[in-house]
Amino acid sequence: MDLKLKNKVAVVTGGASGIGLATARLFATEGANLFLWDRADSVVSLAQDLSKEFGVKVAGIKVDVTDSASVQDALKNTLNVFNRVDHLVHCAAIGSGKFGFPFTNLEPSDWPKVLNVNIMGMVNLAHAIAPVMINQKEGTMVFIASVAGQMGSQTDPPYSASKAANINFAQCLAKDLASHQIRVNTVCPGMVQTPLNQSVWKAWHDQASPSDRLGYEEWSQKKINMIVPLGKWQTVDAIADMIVFLSSCRAGHVTGQTINVDGGFVMHA
Repeated sequence: MDLKLKNKVAVVTGGASGIGLATARLFATEGANLFLWDRADSVVSLAQDLSKEFGVKVAGIKVDVTDSASVQDALKNTLNVFNRVDHLVHCAAIGSGKFGFPFTNLEPSDWPKVLNVNIMGMVNLAHAIAPVMINQKEGTMVFIASVAGQMGSQTDPPYSASKAANINFAQCLAKDLASHQIRVNTVCPGMVQTPLNQSVWKAWHDQASPSDRLGYEEWSQKKINMIVPLGKWQTVDAIADMIVFLSSCRAGHVTGQTINVDGGFVMHA
């Protein structure tokens, strides 16, 4: 299926690792040019490597999404290189680093950083990129949320709350920008093997009695079997597949939607 993304310009935040990097690679496979925004020092060299591998133009820049000035500076650099932004994919996010049940395991001081990165980061990007796409009279935005934002997951309440806000704000954006032919959607990953998931396991492990403790692989597979109908982990590539499809003209009538890539973990009527 030709997604008609050749020579389009995609900005991917959190593009130096995980879902962001998988998404960048898939865009490059489709012939799109890329600007990777990330806090990692490696983002510039990584962009150069992708450019050589796929034969498309790829640039990288260090960005702090919580800093509006940093976002505006990155946008200025992006427009200097490409003169437009056709697609935004926002993957950058953090958890609180404190996992376990109940929410009283946290302090109010554990919340602001998560909310600032996960909510205000999205806000800063939307305010920066929307005027560019409005001027173009077209564009797409895909924001990465989580199934945790739909079900009040106890695992990390600040993270869950911020992801619920991502879903809601994306719907606001979709309504506000539809008349400009800008589509906005949210992708919610389910169970993906990431450092965050291993941190959740460790929190469980440390709280469980010695007789109940399981190794990470056994614990994680047991959890998958219990809550994911398809009985398998989601992968960063599976998430990227949905993101790039939603960014393409093949999803030209899809906006304001929250798409779960979760093996059936969350099902809505």
